[in-house]
Amino acid sequence: MSFRRIVTGFDRAGKSIFLSDSAAPRTTDFKHIPGFTTSLLWATRPDAQVSDARKDPAISVTSWVPLPNGTTFMFITFPPDAVMASPGFDPEAAGNEYMDVLPGLAEKFESDHPGMHTSDTVDYGVLIEGEIHLELDDGVMKKLAPRDVVIQNGTRHAWRNCSSQPATMLFVLVGAQRT
Repeated sequence: MSFRRIVTGFDRAGKSIFLSDSAAPRTTDFKHIPGFTTSLLWATRPDAQVSDARKDPAISVTSWVPLPNGTTFMFITFPPDAVMASPGFDPEAAGNEYMDVLPGLAEKFESDHPGMHTSDTVDYGVLIEGEIHLELDDGVMKKLAPRDVVIQNGTRHAWRNCSSQPATMLFVLVGAQRT
């Protein structure tokens, strides 16, 4: 799935203009996890200024987890969990691909509890398409349907696609400090 990204900004006189209209610049269809796709659309630094829009921050992001008061904006398509249970699935290759494609986020995943992770962020998540379950500690899960919204407050969690179809979510991560 590809996403069109339209970015606005200002000309030298301060007039609103379209800066770009293109596909998301950092979209990856994972080779070792068929159906898993990530698209980083935008990011802001903690000291972001409105006039910074001429430089595409999605290109230079070194961590998908923002610093405190920074943000990342992304779509993620989760394949059915059955993909990871298939006989040809190579967890080591998938893990290496995560590290290459999702720096800063991949390191948050727990090796002894696949999919579980915790980050110092407040995440706004919206299920766009499909169905998915949000798992918290002790295996407690909630099923989401399209247009359901999750406010994730730095909790340990995993996304589980128990269906036979992909599920696409929109996320905005806001960097926060853990108290």
